[in-house]
Order: sequence, then C-alpha cells, then structure tokens
Amino acid sequence: MDRFRIDGRVAVVTGSGQGIGRGIAVGLAEAGADVVLNARRIADLERSAALVHAAGRRALVVAGDIRDEGMCERIAATAMEQLGRLDIWVNNVGGSDEKTLRTLVDTPDDVWRSQLELNLTTAFLGSKAAAHRMQRGGCIINISSGAGMRPSPLTGPYAAAKAGMLNLTITMAAELAERGIRVNAVSPGQVPTEAFQGVLGMTDDDLAKLAEATPLGRLGTPEDIAAAVLYLASDAGSWVTGQNILVAGGRTQRGGSGTRYG
Repeated sequence: MDRFRIDGRVAVVTGSGQGIGRGIAVGLAEAGADVVLNARRIADLERSAALVHAAGRRALVVAGDIRDEGMCERIAATAMEQLGRLDIWVNNVGGSDEKTLRTLVDTPDDVWRSQLELNLTTAFLGSKAAAHRMQRGGCIINISSGAGMRPSPLTGPYAAAKAGMLNLTITMAAELAERGIRVNAVSPGQVPTEAFQGVLGMTDDDLAKLAEATPLGRLGTPEDIAAAVLYLASDAGSWVTGQNILVAGGRTQRGGSGTRYG
C-alpha cells in the first residue's frame, strides 16, 4: 500500500472550493500531499483548507477566477515559492453556469466560447504552468467527463470542450513523456454535487431514477473520483500515461448522461 502514498509531494487542485475538487484535494492530503487550493469563493476555499489541515497537511489558498490572465502562472509560482516544489497538478475546474439546453446550431457564439474557455483553455494553461516547473516524476491529471466520449445532445459545447480535453491529455502525454511527466484524465459519471444539482435542477426523485439506471445502483461521490486521481498521482500509477479512466458506476461511453458539473 506504500505505493499509494504521496508523502511530501505538493499538489495543485483547481476548482477545489467544493464538490469533486474538494474531494480530490482532501483525498490527496489524506495520502500525504500538501495542497494548493484554487477557486473563486474564499469562504469555500477556507472550508476545503480546514479539511486538508485536519488530514495533517499544509494547505495554501489562492483565490481567483482560473480564467483570469496569469492566474495559472500565479498558482504554480505560489506552490514553488511557498512549498518548494510542484509534483501534481489537477485540472478540475469546469462545468457550466448555462442553464438553457440548446442544440449546437442554436448555441450563441459567446456561450460556445465561454464553455471552451472554462473547460478546455483553463486545462491547457494550467498544464503549461505546471509542466514548466515539474521535475521528472511529476503528473498532470485532467478531470474530463463521459460527455466528451459520446454524442451529447443539448449540451454540445460542454461535451466538445471535454472531448478536446481528452485529446489534450493524450497529446501532452506523448510530448512530455521524455521529460518524465505523466498526463492522464479521469472522467466522472453522475456525481450529485451542489453544482450538478444547481445547473440541471434535479429533484431527489430524479436523482433516485439516475441511481437506478446505473449498473452499480448508486450515483458517484467526490471520494470515488479522488480515489482514481490518487492512483494516477501515486507511484502505483507510475507506468500509466495518456489514459482516461471512466468512473461512472458501470455506465459506458455510449450509455447515460455522463455530464459532470462539480
């Protein structure tokens, strides 16, 4: 089990104020990493930081919108300056504030650009900032979605961005392998975080039906996603790069929504 420990390493988790991002940050802390947290709302970040501290690890809070110019560089520089190294970068930020379901041909141009910026461009910028500072053995993990692996009617911009993230993953994995930096992705299925329920407006009955339609009979949790991230970040996954792990309770690329907001 020592191969799953990441004692003394430093991780950055974007979008770690709540939901899946918070779960990943806490999971990495429990396995021994110090964590740099980023999200827009300082109150959410402080709650996440308290959980990291409770796990016995250091937490740094860098509040701000990941889409702002220079933010990814600022986060990476903070990790190096205050914690001395950067081993793990998790591009978790993503989702959508757009509550209107539309076909692609009816999607306004600004909505398309906003979805690509939030769900794809941020991963590109974060990966660059991380790769320029990592030593051999570092890893980048992109949190994608099952929606990026199949047709996604009415949520096309989000799905297209996540599909782009998967190609970003395999391309960067090929390019960074000679530098000893691994790049992988985790694609969650339905994880009913606050953001998931807020955007999709699902009732408890709706969630129960989703659970029933899942082969393993339940919806996901942030801890389920954190476990996959930990595997990829640890020495247990040291011979894995350019891969995507679908964590969706038995749903396949062609089955179910797969949309992940969290």
